[in-house]
Amino acid sequence: MLALFDKNNRDKLNNLIVLMLPILGTQLANMGMGFFDASMSGQAGNVDLAGAAIGSNTWAPLHTGFGGVLLATMPLVANALGEGNNKRIGSVITQGMLLAMLFGLLVIASGIVGLPILLNRMGLEQEVYHIALWYCAGVGLGVIPFFLTVPLRCLVDTLGHTDLSMKLYVLGLPINAFLNYLLIFGKCGLPRLGGIGAGLATGLTYWVLFIFFSYTVLRVKEFRKYISFEVPKQLWQQLHNYLRIGIPMGFSIFLEVAIFCVVAFFEAKFGTDVIAAHQAAMNMSCIIYMIPLSFSMALTIVVGVEYGAKRFVDSKIYTRIGIQLSIAVAFIYLTCEFLGREILAYIYSTDANVRELFCTFMAYAVVWQCGDMIAAPIQGILRGYKDVDSGFWSNVLAYWIICLPLGLLLDYYCGLGPFAYWISLVLGVLCSAAFMVYRLRWFEERHLKHEN
Repeated sequence: MLALFDKNNRDKLNNLIVLMLPILGTQLANMGMGFFDASMSGQAGNVDLAGAAIGSNTWAPLHTGFGGVLLATMPLVANALGEGNNKRIGSVITQGMLLAMLFGLLVIASGIVGLPILLNRMGLEQEVYHIALWYCAGVGLGVIPFFLTVPLRCLVDTLGHTDLSMKLYVLGLPINAFLNYLLIFGKCGLPRLGGIGAGLATGLTYWVLFIFFSYTVLRVKEFRKYISFEVPKQLWQQLHNYLRIGIPMGFSIFLEVAIFCVVAFFEAKFGTDVIAAHQAAMNMSCIIYMIPLSFSMALTIVVGVEYGAKRFVDSKIYTRIGIQLSIAVAFIYLTCEFLGREILAYIYSTDANVRELFCTFMAYAVVWQCGDMIAAPIQGILRGYKDVDSGFWSNVLAYWIICLPLGLLLDYYCGLGPFAYWISLVLGVLCSAAFMVYRLRWFEERHLKHEN
């Protein structure tokens, strides 16, 4: 019998769902900012959508890469909870906050120096270049609070209050939508900024979310006891342990997100309509990806706690339930996404050519999401086991050794145009899923063979 339908696992299934659903709500609310950026910029014009797309794809690898390092907070706190070591939890949060400040300053400095050079080398139309540059400048206003929010949210989620994180992000979403409306279209006496306004709205919303989380953590006793403004003893040694977990996680996420951004840059040569359709399809795909990603984050928590408590049988049961539930849910949303892609196209653009390209791109996206429904939960499981290297090597192999060279080959030598990169992305994600399945089996056989 499948672990998902075993009556003896009912409590574990309920626990996983209770954790996962609020995480999904949080992720969807977080992605909602990108959705409003893309859809409202698209309604302002194809040039605004293209400029916002380039700006978003420039910012995405940075915030996911550095933010991924800070996500080490989650497995470290989960393992400490399983061990009953509450003192170490506070130390982990302090380390995360210090690194968040450092990462924020580093990203701002790099953007000031390197962003104009990068955009100049992309051969963009002048209007698209202008919007992309100032979109990133607007987002840059909220870089530091964005990073500072990550450890705080990890603390809240890992302590089992994923519903609270969801409420805070849901509160921030209408604020972001309203700011987009004001700044993109120039309402209430404000200048019409188009795609630039989307970036500024995002940067301001990051400040709102940081204020929400800071107030909550400092106000609620259960969270406040883990917050310390003192520098921990043996700070460098503790940071080394934090980064040993965080850097592979950050690089893994960075490599995965970066490949999609690099593909967007290669597709820029095919014109504004292709950029606009590509960004719209990517935005919708990222929203859908929040479902397997939410399974991944929930599984990191439950598997991490069980592994820290040395309850290896329970961690394996959670593994089976999580993967099977992800596949079952994916069957439903992938069917709806494929059949409804023509309706979804109207959300992003009024241009018939852009909508037609969007529908084609989304057909490819549905196929690669079949790989995501397996690969993403397994990555979360392995992070709970503190195996973070596998995700890194999986993304190196699938995206940078297979996907990118294949995309260039299909484009420059087979003449498949923008579709070349979507075909290569499909194969890359499927290869990543196959690698992760193998790695999980290997880990369980080698490290969990002698259970309890």
